[in-house]
Amino acid sequence: MTLDPNIRAALLERLQFYRELGVGPLYRREVSRPTTPDPGAELIDGLAAIADELEAEAETISEESYLPSANTGASAKAERRPAELEDRSARLRLILDDIGPNCQRCKLAKQGRKQIVFGTGAPNAELMFIGEGPGADEDAQGLPFVGRAGQLLNNMIAAMGLKREQVYIANIVKCRPPGNRTPERDECETCSPFLMRQISVIQPKVIVALGATAAKHLLGLNDSMASLRGRFYDFSPPGTLTGGEPLECKLVVTYHPAFLLRDPRQKKEAWKDLQMVMRHLGLSAPKREANPENP
Repeated sequence: MTLDPNIRAALLERLQFYRELGVGPLYRREVSRPTTPDPGAELIDGLAAIADELEAEAETISEESYLPSANTGASAKAERRPAELEDRSARLRLILDDIGPNCQRCKLAKQGRKQIVFGTGAPNAELMFIGEGPGADEDAQGLPFVGRAGQLLNNMIAAMGLKREQVYIANIVKCRPPGNRTPERDECETCSPFLMRQISVIQPKVIVALGATAAKHLLGLNDSMASLRGRFYDFSPPGTLTGGEPLECKLVVTYHPAFLLRDPRQKKEAWKDLQMVMRHLGLSAPKREANPENP
């Protein structure tokens, strides 16, 4: 029997995740068979065969993920990665399912949050924005950056010649801190594994860290924004593997849109940071229509 590709990809992703955590191998409990013919026996055998196949496939991926390969070309990566894993939407849904609708892993769950704010955008985006945490509007709608800061971020994305739907947007923590306070270290560390898995699925070429909290957590640095901005960082999220190769991308730090709303004078500096990203991705700003009164 055949298994739906989306379900297969989700099951395989979960098995691989368990193996990366050191859980496994997984065993199926033997079920006694009736002596008389069972019309469901064929279905049971088919499901058992699929389970064995998925387990073996997950084990192979897990082993290859930690072994160096002599062939590092694009074709080699394609061979090592099952086609089903290309369904990134299914893999992102799996991460969301693992978090659960009422996550209780940190104290933010008991401090007034309404819902999980997972992330939004293109699952195969080349550009990913990571902010600090949800605010009141985000907590109400379940989407990141939908308030005033989100409107400014939309304008920043448009100025780069992109649409919001073409990038991916997430936060360091997925629950609103009370009073929009800065997320605490233990809260960031609790959410971090899920964010790293999101990055691993999306495989962006560039990550833009919005604000000091996101930048310091992602880079593990405690420098000022002035010191962190203006350069590319080589970023390899811990625990993320793509087809047996560590995921590597570039990371740029810029001001959080909420800060730019408070201090509009820094918008020019933020635009310089985004122009660095545009050059790296080969983007060009959209041409503005000429104003007859101010050509």
